[in-house]
Amino acid sequence: MKILLALLMFFTFTYGADATIEVIKKAETLPSIAVEDASNDYDESFKLRFFKALIADLNVISIFNVDRHYRINEYDASSVVVENKDQEYVLRYLLQELDNGGLGVSMKLLQKDGTEVFSKNYRVSKQNIYMFVAHAIAYDINEFMGEAPVSWIKRKVIFAKIVAPMKTEIIISDYTLSYQHVIVKGGFNVFPKWANKAQSAFYYTSLDSVKPTLKYIDIRKGAVKSLMSSDGMMICSDVSDDGQKLLLTMAPKGQPDIYVYDLNTKKYSKETHYRGIDVNGQFMGRGKMVFISSRLGYPNVFSKTLGRDDVEQMVYYGRSNSACSAHGHYVVYKARETSNAFSENTFNLHLISTKTDVIRRLTATGVNEFPRFSHDGDAIIFIKNYKGQSAIGIIRLNYNKNYLFPITSGRVQSLDW
Repeated sequence: MKILLALLMFFTFTYGADATIEVIKKAETLPSIAVEDASNDYDESFKLRFFKALIADLNVISIFNVDRHYRINEYDASSVVVENKDQEYVLRYLLQELDNGGLGVSMKLLQKDGTEVFSKNYRVSKQNIYMFVAHAIAYDINEFMGEAPVSWIKRKVIFAKIVAPMKTEIIISDYTLSYQHVIVKGGFNVFPKWANKAQSAFYYTSLDSVKPTLKYIDIRKGAVKSLMSSDGMMICSDVSDDGQKLLLTMAPKGQPDIYVYDLNTKKYSKETHYRGIDVNGQFMGRGKMVFISSRLGYPNVFSKTLGRDDVEQMVYYGRSNSACSAHGHYVVYKARETSNAFSENTFNLHLISTKTDVIRRLTATGVNEFPRFSHDGDAIIFIKNYKGQSAIGIIRLNYNKNYLFPITSGRVQSLDW
């Protein structure tokens, strides 16, 4: 079991019209926006935290040149503050402490002449989840501006963090890591994976038993179930869109292969039969999957039709390609860019399409790994390790922009959103 786990860790950690073509929106072509705070409730510290969260979200949606100055105005003021008179848009908001301890937020989007063009009210039950209101505001403004949906901005991220040797925590957070809730602690638990689009449950692998065990947690009920165990390896690498089928990496006879597990019939079907390493299966749509295999003598990306024996090589660039994710006809994968025995190597993310021969490099420095597409294909989340710092990164594919959100301690092992 330990040998196979080490092999998997090696694979995981060491190795517009078309999103593979770079799309660059020059900053000077974007409309400008500033933010005004009209709040009287709450202390200055909390008001600044909310302001910074909102500024971050407005930057990430990538449709504005965002003014980062903190300015105050009355919510019903007929004009913007003088410093914002040249901004094309001004977002004004009011934070209110509700009687039940919750947070209420009113916002309005103004043009520079003070004309209101959009407004909305928000309520959450607890003050400490204020960042999800900021995410919702950015989502709604993006939608009002007629841009492509960014539904991922409101989703939760789940990740495993190594906190000590053979000790991890599984944490639910927002994509910026501003909110973090430890949901599994104690022991060595890795590879969390959302069980459904509603993010009401998740799977993870527990390595605290004699055999690696796949567990399932229903967040709403607080119920934990052990689903299945296997000698050598047991990892859920992907869940079908309807939540009814799992792609599992198992090694019941010592050789890691990929299986499809049907939750309705409780039956397995073995999808790979190579006498080497096949791991990290990802549903690709159209009855296919992509996966990582050593069948060339080094890790590379392949695809196959589920239930058939056909196998197709997907990547011809690089000799150590691992940790892939798929969305439609796009595949993002991790590739080793340097080979230095005496210093840390560089691993970058690359994007390919099954419809073109273009390869687009998405990152430039450090160790970039564990990429995952958003459900709408608009963005990619990934883990970045650089100079001893671990962070979660977001890549906006159609805007050619990357954003990093570092963690304060520990190291991110794997994630999903």
